Amino acid sequence: MYKHDLVYLTEDASHDAAIEHINEEAFGPGRFTRAAARIREQGPHDLSLSFICADDGETIASVRMTPVMAGTVKGHLLGPLAVRPSHKNIGIGRELVRIAVEAARRKGSEAVILVGDPPYYGPLGFEKVTYNALTFPGPVDPGRVLVVPIAENVHERLKGTIAWRACS
Repeated sequence: MYKHDLVYLTEDASHDAAIEHINEEAFGPGRFTRAAARIREQGPHDLSLSFICADDGETIASVRMTPVMAGTVKGHLLGPLAVRPSHKNIGIGRELVRIAVEAARRKGSEAVILVGDPPYYGPLGFEKVTYNALTFPGPVDPGRVLVVPIAENVHERLKGTIAWRACS
């Protein structure tokens, strides 16, 4: 059995090419048309809340966090989350999500939002957002919009548009 030498690190500019390759491998060329990608195009992700996993020095997974306003909630949009096929199903994605959500909590984010599969993200603390509560810049399956509420009354305040916001 192969032993992995996994290290989780905060993303920096040196990881860009590897992350682009991982995301291309995971999501293909259609990834740029997704509504979440439209939000990410509005401004940069937060490097201090974005992480990679390396195995023996090779970047094999990443998660990015983009600052957003979602209704009146100052939160972060999680994604993309991607793991190389050679390293899937051993908990790397779950650990990256855990690290990113905890970092957002420490930084004062009110919520972490994503568009994803409830069966995967539910056990990681994500809850469904009220159906059609948030308007994305493109089509989204409202049943896949999820949130980890960090501040009080997050669900009540997640109503309206979701868009990139400048970090303060």
